[in-house]
Amino acid sequence: MSSIEAVQAQAQRFRDDYTAVREQIRRVIVGHSDIIDGVLTCLFVGGHALLEGAPGIGKTLLIRTLSQALRLRFGRIQFTPDLMPADVMGTTVVAEVEAEGGRQKREFRFQPGPIFAQIILADEINRATPKTQSALLEAMQERSVTVAGQTHRLPSPFFVMATQNPIEQEGTYPLPEAQLDRFFFKLLVGSSGREELAEILRRTTTSDAPSVEPVLDETRILEHQALVRQVAIAPHVQDYAIRMVLATQPRPASPKDPSRAGPSFATPMVNQYVRYGASPRAAQTLVLGAKCRALVSARPAASIDDIRAIAAPTLRHRIIVNFEAEAEGVTTDTLVANIVETLPVEAG
Repeated sequence: MSSIEAVQAQAQRFRDDYTAVREQIRRVIVGHSDIIDGVLTCLFVGGHALLEGAPGIGKTLLIRTLSQALRLRFGRIQFTPDLMPADVMGTTVVAEVEAEGGRQKREFRFQPGPIFAQIILADEINRATPKTQSALLEAMQERSVTVAGQTHRLPSPFFVMATQNPIEQEGTYPLPEAQLDRFFFKLLVGSSGREELAEILRRTTTSDAPSVEPVLDETRILEHQALVRQVAIAPHVQDYAIRMVLATQPRPASPKDPSRAGPSFATPMVNQYVRYGASPRAAQTLVLGAKCRALVSARPAASIDDIRAIAAPTLRHRIIVNFEAEAEGVTTDTLVANIVETLPVEAG
């Protein structure tokens, strides 16, 4: 088998596994196809997902169903106002061990917390205080935790799949900007329609309960993550992703700052309503997400349409609006749509 045929066979295995996991999730989850695809994109690129929506619409069920379709160690953390960082990461405890001569001695040992799993369900993450929320920063970026000066590596692959209620609801805390930036996608889960609700009732109020089987293991997941990074992306497509990120930054180029030399890509709406734009992580997300989308669609390279398709879940949580936008009800999704509609395909 030639190298080209080997890559094609690997790409076909990727699509088969992607479809298999998606079908297992659809046994339980009714509708929300774009949300399922967004979560699976995070899985196959090695990113974290944040699902936001009102209670009772299936956010937790979706993530738990995904964990059942994977042969990975699963950990669930229920975030509450009294949850402490040690409850997430673990702590150092005093343990009695046997010494020479059959005597007992005491020594300090690290007791791992629930974060030491491969897929983490951080349920209602914005119910906890900012101090506890920040406990995930190192884990999400470095795949490690540091306790009492000792750094402990987390297993691989490692995913944080978090749910949160809308910020306006009672007893919620906004996530720190640094933590939001570490989520690959932020997915907004909406309500179900009439037909979808009828199907939900059929599946949940009768004796015919759907079951989920594990169809993918950690070895294949790591192989697929490596394959996604091998998908080609043309220079002009990558430049489009770069210009899209720069278009979220309202500050004009400053002659005193060489790093900001060149034209400003921000639209008038961005200049009016945005306080801070997206970080370089957003450009990485756009490129990797576009590559995954191309691979799922059996295309050899990522396209500008792929970049546009994932612009909203990539950028909505990485843009910080100003007071004027909040007063006038201008959302980050509105700003992202404005950028997608006005950003030219060819670089000016």
